[in-house]
Amino acid sequence: MAQNVIVPIIDLTSAAEGSTVGQNLQTAWGFETAHSQINNTTTTLIQNSGFWQVDLNYSDENVINNAVTILGRLFLDDTVSEKTIWQISSVNSASATESAKFGSNKFVVFLRAGDSLKGFTDSTRSTLDVWYRQIADVNGVLVNPLGFNPQ
Repeated sequence: MAQNVIVPIIDLTSAAEGSTVGQNLQTAWGFETAHSQINNTTTTLIQNSGFWQVDLNYSDENVINNAVTILGRLFLDDTVSEKTIWQISSVNSASATESAKFGSNKFVVFLRAGDSLKGFTDSTRSTLDVWYRQIADVNGVLVNPLGFNPQ
């Protein structure tokens, strides 16, 4: 049996209301962005679970080396094991000196409860600059930049 009744469909999702925030806005650097500079040490950068946007610059001057040596790296640590997620090493070279520089690398890291992100460089001449900001919690709920409230 047919009816002459129109049944409206109401979409209550955020996409329908127009408040979806573009990724470039949601992942913007802001006042909550943290920065660490690492020289000749291992540093714990992040210990909170969730998704983290990470950006880094690495530079090393006058590498004197005839063997492969890890100069800098970022790694996950769960107190039982480590997982390298970024690394730069010196290259076998017959020359006494060489200059190694690494530009920028940007990626997203997921940390479970109990995980931490750490950085390392092997000498005072090796500099690892790291910026990081949480972009989502462990359940994937987005974390907007400090002071940003989408309309």
